Amino acid sequence: MRKMSLRTGNGTIVQEFVLEGFPAVQHLGKILFSVHLLAYLASITGNMVIITITCADAHLQTPMYFFLCVFSFIECCFTSTVIPKLLLIFLFGRQTISFAACFIQAFVFIFVGSSGFLIISVMSVDRYVAICRPLHYPSIMNPRTCLLLVIACFATSFPLVTGLLVKISRLSFCGPHVIPHFFCDLGPLIHLSCSDTRSAEMMAFALALLILFTSLTITIVAYSNIAATIIRLPSAKERRRAFSTCSSHLMVLSLMFGSCVFIYVKLKQTSRLDSNREAALVNTVVTPLLNPVIYTLRNKQVHQALQEALCRRGTLR
Repeated sequence: MRKMSLRTGNGTIVQEFVLEGFPAVQHLGKILFSVHLLAYLASITGNMVIITITCADAHLQTPMYFFLCVFSFIECCFTSTVIPKLLLIFLFGRQTISFAACFIQAFVFIFVGSSGFLIISVMSVDRYVAICRPLHYPSIMNPRTCLLLVIACFATSFPLVTGLLVKISRLSFCGPHVIPHFFCDLGPLIHLSCSDTRSAEMMAFALALLILFTSLTITIVAYSNIAATIIRLPSAKERRRAFSTCSSHLMVLSLMFGSCVFIYVKLKQTSRLDSNREAALVNTVVTPLLNPVIYTLRNKQVHQALQEALCRRGTLR
């Protein structure tokens, strides 16, 4: 596979990267392509179903489902940023990606992912207000506040991620040009640079700490108060009902935080690159696939909305 380059006064500058994928299992490429294609389609379909029924059903037009709808949209963008290229790798082997396209992919992936974690923390606050301050819930979590919270999540992520990616893009890339990953992630990109990467690694580490641990701290505080409130509820039925509204959220959190902390919370971004691929696969394929399943299978309101939508469709026929 040909490497395109540009000759400058400082040497040869890489203009095209090669995504290595999973060379150890490339002989199973067609099988892996089929499996991941089905997972990708199921993930997109599941999240689109959540978005559709949330917008269509008046009973689901509440703050909790508004945030879930936004989160499902983020998951669709998140998977669509990397999975199509992964499918091509499984089908045809190593794939080239231009310098600009690589950094665009890295930006969208980190920006959408960071925004997703902030949305998760907002969802935790929403559950806290609903369970611990039920009488004030309609006035606190009004439509304007919900919209502003979502905008704030994206507005916070954008400058932080932009600054980091601009910093990394200004590093010198003079070879090698093979990225030991299936998409343009921060660690592998920094690893390929032939200049001093310490400041870029510190910025990446600081961003990971800020986003992940801010989100985690807000979530822990919110759910600690929720747990204390649930314990004080007078009846077992009320406790089960309150816990059921939070359990699916906690399952999603454990999957997301586990894989992302393993990948990004480290001072030296170039360490554990091989194991990062497997963890990233969980984060980009498994978690987005399980999210719609977790939220729909454990939610009676979503079940009811789906049944009503199917009944209306059957009546129209």
